[in-house]
Amino acid sequence: MLRTLFAGWLLLLALPAFAKPYLELNPPKATEDSGKVEVIEFFWYGCPHCYRFDPYLEAWRKKQPADVVFKRQPAIFGPHWAPQARAYFTAETLGVVDKIHKDFFDAMHKQKKRMASEEELAAFFAAHGVDQETFKNPFHSFMVDMKMRQAEAMAPEYGITGVPALVVNGKYLITGRTAGSFEDMIKVLDQLVAQERQKLAAAKP
Repeated sequence: MLRTLFAGWLLLLALPAFAKPYLELNPPKATEDSGKVEVIEFFWYGCPHCYRFDPYLEAWRKKQPADVVFKRQPAIFGPHWAPQARAYFTAETLGVVDKIHKDFFDAMHKQKKRMASEEELAAFFAAHGVDQETFKNPFHSFMVDMKMRQAEAMAPEYGITGVPALVVNGKYLITGRTAGSFEDMIKVLDQLVAQERQKLAAAKP
């Protein structure tokens, strides 16, 4: 599986560069709060590129002002992406995403765990202070099922074919293919966020 992911990444890098380091979504997507700049990261815990990109994005996230809203969005491009997405939505429901996020990446990429079965996921959550029953309730809940269905549709709706990918204010899509390096993805992100914040400030009475 990882060999396929790396091959796909190399193929993307071999394609011609875009005129701009981002794509414009047409039509733009609605955001939840029109008074703030929304940034969505599409990711998968099993993706080695998402794993390597995460420290860059975490450093960026911690420096953002109150009018910039950051959201993580698991992508589901196949059945083998689903268990980790369900684990994320379970953590989100329990309010423990910040507690488990980095360790979940480490479990898959440093410790080489599959993190695919309910038993393995329950054990991981238990190691982070969430007992088995507390884990199972949201894991099998209607709310998490609904988020899973939304996740399956959301990435294609935004024109996303791979991860990591960033969407700024429902208007702009940044990927490794459009921007280049992880560092350049963050630079483009900063530029677009600053641009959108200026627009918001100019629109205020």
